[in-house]
Amino acid sequence: MKALVATDGSKYGRWAIEWAAKLPLMAKPVLRVLHVVDVASLRAPFMIQPVLVGTERYIQQEVKRMEAAAKAAKTESKSVLSSLGISGTVTLERGAVASTITKHVSRGVGLLVIGSRGLDALDRFMLGSISTHAIHHAACSVLVVKEAARPLKQIVLAIDGSAASDKAVRFLLKNINPQPNGPEEQPVNVTVVHAMPFLKFPEVREAGKAVVQRYADKLAKAGFQVYEAPKLGKPAEEILKVAKAHKADLIVTGAKGLGAIGRVLLGSVSTRVVQHSSCSVLVVR
Repeated sequence: MKALVATDGSKYGRWAIEWAAKLPLMAKPVLRVLHVVDVASLRAPFMIQPVLVGTERYIQQEVKRMEAAAKAAKTESKSVLSSLGISGTVTLERGAVASTITKHVSRGVGLLVIGSRGLDALDRFMLGSISTHAIHHAACSVLVVKEAARPLKQIVLAIDGSAASDKAVRFLLKNINPQPNGPEEQPVNVTVVHAMPFLKFPEVREAGKAVVQRYADKLAKAGFQVYEAPKLGKPAEEILKVAKAHKADLIVTGAKGLGAIGRVLLGSVSTRVVQHSSCSVLVVR
């Protein structure tokens, strides 16, 4: 799998590299680290005529500072890759951050890894806003990193029975090693959550339980330790509650789910989960 890691020199960018390197994938990923410098963003609307308002010198100083910071970030990224024993390339580019990342994602990348936060607005990267943009517009799956990488022991899988849920399950089955430390060690735990709004019809609740069991059986057969968690309530809230209760290392969800008739709207749910989760979130596309 080709993985693109977007970094900006912040701790969140460093964590993103570490997550990409330490995920228990079936095969080592081909890593590419990308740092984007958006120099054009320095020219705010009121600076259209910088010579007249006396800001050109300030802008040039900021450009030099940003370029120096970018070179430092590139050097640090190479150092992180080396310390992890991972080979990969580090690319530095100028341009609008979101569109530049999207351009690189279109080149056969299977996973985009990005921090949930980054440097402040003066550095014009703002990983937080870029990560939100990525989960809506990237053509590949997106891992939004919230904390430093750690051994992946507890996964919460949020499903609703849709095609997007099927993709999320297939991603786990195809890419994640259920026993990364060997068959003698404890396998990765996956808690399958299906949250339904409060409904009067018991047959709907039973259908939800059946969906959970269907996915759980597939994961258990592949070697994961599986727990079933059918819930009643608001989907995003229930997913976050389960993740907190199980001390999840990672939440996995599809990018889009059932429509309004299905009363789940997993697409909007995944956005809320990414925004409010305290652990990292993988949105599968």
